[in-house]
Amino acid sequence: MRVLFVVLLAAALGACAPMPSKVDTGSKTVGERMVLKPDVAWNELPGGTPAHVWTMEGLPIDQLFIYSGIKDGEAIDPAGNSSNAKHFRFRSSMQADEVASLFEGLLTRNGSTFELTKLEPASFGGGKGFRFEYTLIRKADNVPLSGLGFAAVNGGQLFAVVYNAPRMTFFPRYEARVEQLAQSARILPAPAAPVAAAAASQAARDSQLGRGPPCATPMECNSRGVGR
Repeated sequence: MRVLFVVLLAAALGACAPMPSKVDTGSKTVGERMVLKPDVAWNELPGGTPAHVWTMEGLPIDQLFIYSGIKDGEAIDPAGNSSNAKHFRFRSSMQADEVASLFEGLLTRNGSTFELTKLEPASFGGGKGFRFEYTLIRKADNVPLSGLGFAAVNGGQLFAVVYNAPRMTFFPRYEARVEQLAQSARILPAPAAPVAAAAASQAARDSQLGRGPPCATPMECNSRGVGR
């Protein structure tokens, strides 16, 4: 009877846990400015702040971090409960090696061991970016992982996909899928700032009504056909 109670309790607790949602093939908008087009289905974990987390096999086997529009000064790690926790903040002036180091800090904050094995220019999001490879020895179980990442800074914001999985079986199985996903990425133009858009709209209305800023010279007034 006690064993049955434990089994039922475990099932009830499992039922209360948030379940991943399926990410179908085809275009998928992530955040406000990035579109991905996976050619196979993935699973997305709940949360999505600051990174959307996808997986093929489930955690902790493999994980894909997707960052869409991290702004200058924002952290790439989730906000912790401790005010003393170190955060890894993106700066829009960062170069490729500095962004890679940012992810090294994120992935080693639990004591895991990281080694960057390749860093090279690459197209990402429809423009210039970079690609990096790394190895990670996970502290919790000493499992060696292989990792792959693509990133770009666009409009002062960071866009990236970063994947890792056990080196022996799962990383080779899904490496090509991650490459395909990264190559499918498209970064959308940043929306116009509200103030600038309003000013442009007002200028267009003034132009239609023959209004505009005061003339600097009589010649300018004559050319515009308005009184000074």
